[in-house]
Order: sequence, then structure tokens, then C-alpha cells
Amino acid sequence: MGNQRILITGASGQLGQCLKATVPGSLADQVLWASRKELDLTDSEAVGALFDTHQFDYCINTAAYTAVDKAESDRDAAFALNAEAVGHLAACCEKHHTVLIHPSTDYVFGGMANEPYSEQYPTAPINVYGASKEAGEVAIKEALEAHFIVRTSWLYSPYGHNFYRSIRKKLEEGAELTITTDQTGTPTNGLDLAEFFWKLISEKASDYGTYHYSNEGEATWYDFAIAIASGLSKKRENQVASTEHYATFAARPAYSVLSKEKIKEVFGVNPQNWKTSLHQLINHD
Repeated sequence: MGNQRILITGASGQLGQCLKATVPGSLADQVLWASRKELDLTDSEAVGALFDTHQFDYCINTAAYTAVDKAESDRDAAFALNAEAVGHLAACCEKHHTVLIHPSTDYVFGGMANEPYSEQYPTAPINVYGASKEAGEVAIKEALEAHFIVRTSWLYSPYGHNFYRSIRKKLEEGAELTITTDQTGTPTNGLDLAEFFWKLISEKASDYGTYHYSNEGEATWYDFAIAIASGLSKKRENQVASTEHYATFAARPAYSVLSKEKIKEVFGVNPQNWKTSLHQLINHD
């Protein structure tokens, strides 16, 4: 791979840690891991200076504002990081001939479909977080041809703040939980997504554009919680009850399953079923 250089932004976050855990040995010494403290993406001068002093072949941008409910009252901060900063990052990538790999979200869709969303399906976000991520996608497309926008869903892992870690902790503490059945999507193991990103780099993929990557299958949050409980111990399932609606500050798409047909066709990738990947994680966590 020569002297290839790879920049990971947001390196201390959930997906950044997943990338660190899965980096191929052949690339390990070619990566610059930049946490938000080390590189604030909203500081355009700092970002520009970093690109001026390094020759990055790839940038994986895992820095994002992901607090869905908080974004409703913090719109400016969500758009500053998820849209404006992303547009500037894409412009830096264009100037320095860097390929940008950028995770996006199922929340760019409105949730009214009844079959998995293809990449071409019109976006219609129903909350501030989704709107800010959609704006980031638009900014990338306007600034940079050499990009992979990869929409994913319901991301979890052994790292950071996510549904899997929260539910597991509460179950192990003996808590009784009530989980909603009013949203259907696909839990996605961040380690699987990270391996897909490394595949794009290792294979020097050049089929740029927008893709969907999640695990296979579909579930409600209640289904996800039951599967976590079952993986820990069958006895834990009795701690989880269902409710048809759980009030949240931000609206969520009722249905946000993503179609993976495009990545299967273009990259020969066949994501695992979400239950299989979850149980693998539970057994190793």
C-alpha cells in the first residue's frame, strides 16, 4: 500500500473505536487517529492546516453529532458538525485528492415505506438529527466526487453510548425494562460496519457514491432488547416488557430498514443477520 495515509476523525467515539479494533495489520501504521479533542471538525482552520501538512489518501469521518433528542433544541450545534463542518471537510478532501468515507443514517428517511429503502428513495427526515445528516450528504456531493456516503442504522458495539450497552448494563443490574415496538429497523454491529470501511480502503474501491450498510433482517427495539436478554441468559427475558409507544422528544421513523442490494452487487458484501452478529458480540464482550 506504499505510504498511504488515512485520517480517522472522531477517533474516540463509538465507530472510531470499532475502526481501531478492526484495522488490518497492513494499514495500522498508516492511520492518524484524531479524536474530537485533537481535531475539532467545526474549526475549519485547524482542519485545513492538518490537510496542508499531511497527504491523506483516505479520510473516514466518524465525528458526528448523534444525540437525537438533544438535537431538537440544539439545532445549530447539530448542523454545525453534521453539515457545515462536513462540507468543509469534503472541500479539503477535494483540494488534496483525498477519498472521503462518511457514515450517514437511516434517519434521513421519513419512515413511511413498507419495504427496505434503496439508495435512490427520496429523503424526508422528520427530526433535526436526520435533517442535519441529510444536509451533510448534500454538502459532500456538491464538493467532492471521490466519496462514499454509507448510511447505516441502529449502530451498537462494545464501545461508547448505545442501546446494546445500556440495555445490557440495566439487565445485569436486575432492572425491569419497558421497550417500544413502534419502530422497525435493523440493529447494526459497528465492528461489521468498520470492517466494510477497511475493505473499501484495502481494495482501493472507486465505485463512489451513496450506499446502505446494515446487518440483515429487521427488528423493533423490543425485539433487539429481547435478543440481548436472551444472549445473556434466558432468564433475563422476563425483565423485558413491550409497549406500543414510548414518548421521545424527537420523532423517529416508524420504519427504516435499509436495502443492501447495491453493496452486494457492487462490492460482493453479504452482511450477517443482526441476531447472528449480536450473539457473536455478546459471546466475546
